[in-house]
Amino acid sequence: MPLIRSILHLLWMTLTVIPWAIAVMVAAPFLTSTQIYGMCAGWLRVAVSSGTFLLGIQNRVTGMENLPTGETSACVLLVKHQSTWETFSMVTLMPHPLAYVFKKELLRVPFFGWAMARMDMIHIDRSKRTEAFSKVVEQGRRLMSQGVWVIMFPEGTRIARGQQGVYKSGGTRLAIETGAPVIPVAVTSAKCWPRKAFIKRPGIVDISIGKPISSVGRKPDELMREVQDWIEAEMRRLDPDAYAHEDTSARAMA
Repeated sequence: MPLIRSILHLLWMTLTVIPWAIAVMVAAPFLTSTQIYGMCAGWLRVAVSSGTFLLGIQNRVTGMENLPTGETSACVLLVKHQSTWETFSMVTLMPHPLAYVFKKELLRVPFFGWAMARMDMIHIDRSKRTEAFSKVVEQGRRLMSQGVWVIMFPEGTRIARGQQGVYKSGGTRLAIETGAPVIPVAVTSAKCWPRKAFIKRPGIVDISIGKPISSVGRKPDELMREVQDWIEAEMRRLDPDAYAHEDTSARAMA
């Protein structure tokens, strides 16, 4: 059954993304950035809803009260990255528009990437690190002044369930440069949608939103360690079975 569900979901995503992307590309010259974002967010809501209906994946969100209030309240969301699921879900859950920071190569993905290119996001050339970060700060400051929240995956790529990647300080550097607080987010999506897996399984994905952490007077690495400590501790609380190997290793070393 999970195989059939996964095939049906892939077919549905493929059949809907093509007309959606074409509509975005055709309409984009006549729309504001807010309207383009609304069109794209609409398809992402369809993608998440179909994930619930066809795959049986449901989100369980805690900590929404920790998000800033106010139309132009700024923040940098730093999110645990285990699968494609959270890249879709975060847009549908957040009360503010989001601007993702991502590598420009994604813009070459047929239809999906072409439509993304019409959105006011922050796509960077990783081979030009200094220029890339300057672009992130410049665009991040502009977007956050408009009430758009910047979202980044500090580990840089999808991480397998029960594993921990290297947390890079780009997100906390942006927060310090702009004075915005950072908000850590733990996500257990790999329980249902494993990294690079075709077959998805029904279940509950926990999305836990931490309290805002002030960036004022902080150093990037020190602030990122605090973010990392919170996210990784929360991941172990939400999905203890995935980290059982750590207890085994600890006992073996004792």
